[in-house]
Amino acid sequence: MLDHSHGIGGTEIDEDLSIVPDLSSGLIDRSIYSDPDIYRLELRRIFARAWNFMCHDGQIPKAGDYFINYIGEDQVIVVRGEDGQVRVLLNTCRHRGNALCRAELGNTKAFVCSYHGWTYGLDGKLIGIPGKTDFYRDDVDQAKWGLAPAAKVDHYKGFYFATLDAAAPSLFDYLGEVGRIGIESMLNQGDVVALDGVQKNVIDCNWKIAVDNLFDWYHVKVSHNSASRVGFLNQRMMMPMTQMVMLGELGHAIGGPMVTEEQQAKIDALSDEERLAIDRLPDAERAKVTPSERRPLRSVATKAAMGPVGVRSTGHPNIFPNLWISTRGMQLSLRLPRGPGHTEIWWFTVMPKSFNDHQRRAAKKFISHAFGPAGLLEQDDGENWSQSTAASRGVVSRRYPQNLQMAMGQDEVLVDPSGQKRIETRVNEHAQRWTYKCWAEWLRARDWPELMATRSPSPTGRI
Repeated sequence: MLDHSHGIGGTEIDEDLSIVPDLSSGLIDRSIYSDPDIYRLELRRIFARAWNFMCHDGQIPKAGDYFINYIGEDQVIVVRGEDGQVRVLLNTCRHRGNALCRAELGNTKAFVCSYHGWTYGLDGKLIGIPGKTDFYRDDVDQAKWGLAPAAKVDHYKGFYFATLDAAAPSLFDYLGEVGRIGIESMLNQGDVVALDGVQKNVIDCNWKIAVDNLFDWYHVKVSHNSASRVGFLNQRMMMPMTQMVMLGELGHAIGGPMVTEEQQAKIDALSDEERLAIDRLPDAERAKVTPSERRPLRSVATKAAMGPVGVRSTGHPNIFPNLWISTRGMQLSLRLPRGPGHTEIWWFTVMPKSFNDHQRRAAKKFISHAFGPAGLLEQDDGENWSQSTAASRGVVSRRYPQNLQMAMGQDEVLVDPSGQKRIETRVNEHAQRWTYKCWAEWLRARDWPELMATRSPSPTGRI
């Protein structure tokens, strides 16, 4: 079985933490995108410790349903057992390490290794060994050789996460207020259904560049100008000046456009029925009555769940380390590390159960043209990310740091009477700096107790 006491793999080797650069100045040492030692440390101290998104409850509704995902580079099986419980098991046979599941999803009664036939139940227990009597002479304790389970599995409102470290806090506490707001942003119109299929492609970039870009509204007008020229994006969306940033402990953040307090007051005066009626209008008509184009007006129940500040944020949340919630809260993207210079991008799609056929078709059309392998936006982004990663490997070019100092020391963290914090500003790089600050804290902490003791609290004052 796994030794969860020090994360996956037992006692951790001491690291030379001088390889983790000081990023507090807003200057990013390019080595963090290419150094193999930093990458290996990320796998151990971030991915093997963090709560990682697995799938939505609707993707595994019946006993025997399974879905293949990754925690760092460790492939896992997310499976619903006969008892209805969802488990996460390492997808590696305990005999010789062969992958048990080759399909990305499906339904099964047991997991059978194609190498030597070792067989495991849906709960991960080893239930069959060919030749146990003749070859092993009955000298094998099956109870000790079940599939290695994740240390903890839990869900927040149907979105399942897992961690390989038993010392991790509860999922609820890990997400914190900002992480929970991110998930609540997908539940504007009640329960959602996960659509079949996950779009996947590999980009030649470091996973962190693909993460920090989601907060970046500086690049949109330049990188995605072609999308505006062909009419896919409205020019008003290209560089919105009213921005809100919310920073949560452990690295969670939300950054992007916002609804002002005055605009929110007008929305609050609408009934839920009136909001739904506006949401069904064509974009051109809808833009006349709502400030958040292409985003649904949030219901009274959603405001209660997200809070008076969170409900006004229409930016992109990232649940640390690598879960992006995007595009009207209907897509989730994982940025899965595949070495220092490669990232596998996964796009999940969820939609409100209440959507009619017209709404679903319209949403699918927009989503398929925005992100994913064929998306206008991600093709632009992928080229930029690849070139930024390549420059981090140059003998001379890597000596020159990247500059993430936009608006540094220029804004104030505002505290609402409810206690929720936010920065109301224009285009900025606050969330990017926060992500890298927390990233460095994760790498320097040797275990969860040290991380919880040394992590930075959500900022206050001038930032």
